[in-house]
Amino acid sequence: MSWLNCFHPRPRATTRLICFPHAGGSATAYRDWSALLPESVELYGVQPPGRADRFGEPMPEHMSTLVDSVTDAMLPLLDRRFALFGHSMGAVGAYEVTRALEARGIGPAKLFVSGATAPHEAGERRKVSGYDDDALLAELSRLGGTELEIFAHPMMREIIFPYVRGDFRLLENYRHRPGPPLRTPVAAFVSDADPVVTPAQAKAWETLTASDFSLTVFPGDHFYLQPQRARVVAEVVQRLSA
Repeated sequence: MSWLNCFHPRPRATTRLICFPHAGGSATAYRDWSALLPESVELYGVQPPGRADRFGEPMPEHMSTLVDSVTDAMLPLLDRRFALFGHSMGAVGAYEVTRALEARGIGPAKLFVSGATAPHEAGERRKVSGYDDDALLAELSRLGGTELEIFAHPMMREIIFPYVRGDFRLLENYRHRPGPPLRTPVAAFVSDADPVVTPAQAKAWETLTASDFSLTVFPGDHFYLQPQRARVVAEVVQRLSA
C-alpha cells in the first residue's frame, strides 16, 4: 500500500503539502484540510503501516526506517514546490525527512512543526509503549483529542492499541543526531494549554534552522488542530504565501 494518500487530487496545483500524523493517527487526520486550501495547493497525508488501509502491515521499530520509506515515496512528487507539516510525533518525522531531503540537495519551501518539543531538547521519553491498557487509556485521555468512548469496546482496543503502542515505541527509540542546521525555514505551531510542550519549549525549534523561524500560539490542548482547523490551515497558507 502507498505511504502517501491524496484525498483530492489537484493536477494543476503549484505546491504540494505533505502532512505527517500524530502517534496513533493516520492520513485521514488531514482529510478535511483540502477543502480549506486554495486550488494551488495539493495535500497528501502520510499513511504509516498498521492502520486504516494498511492494517496488518508490520510497523517499523525505528524512526529511520519510517523516514527512509517516506522519503523514497515522496521523491516522485517533488517536481514542484512542496512543504511538510507534522503534528506531535509527525513533527519529528517531518523534520527527519527534511534532513534526509536536504542531504539529497532537495529542500521544502517550509517545514511546519506542531505540538512537539524540539528533538534535541526532548530528553528521555516515558516508556508509554509498555503501559497496560488502562494506563495507556489514561495517557490518551491526558493528551485529549481521541474519542475515548470507542475504547469501551474490547475489540476496538485490540485493533487500535497495537499501532498506538508501535508509534510510541518509534518515539521512545528515537535519538536526535547532531548535525548542521536546516536550510529550510521552520514554522512552529503550539497551543497555550498543551500538556506535552509549552510555547517556550516550542521556540527551541529555532536553533535547528539557519533560515527563517516563526512561532504561532493557538488556543487549545494538544489536539488544538481539530477545533482550530480553519485558523491553522489559514496560517499555513499565509506562511506558504510569505
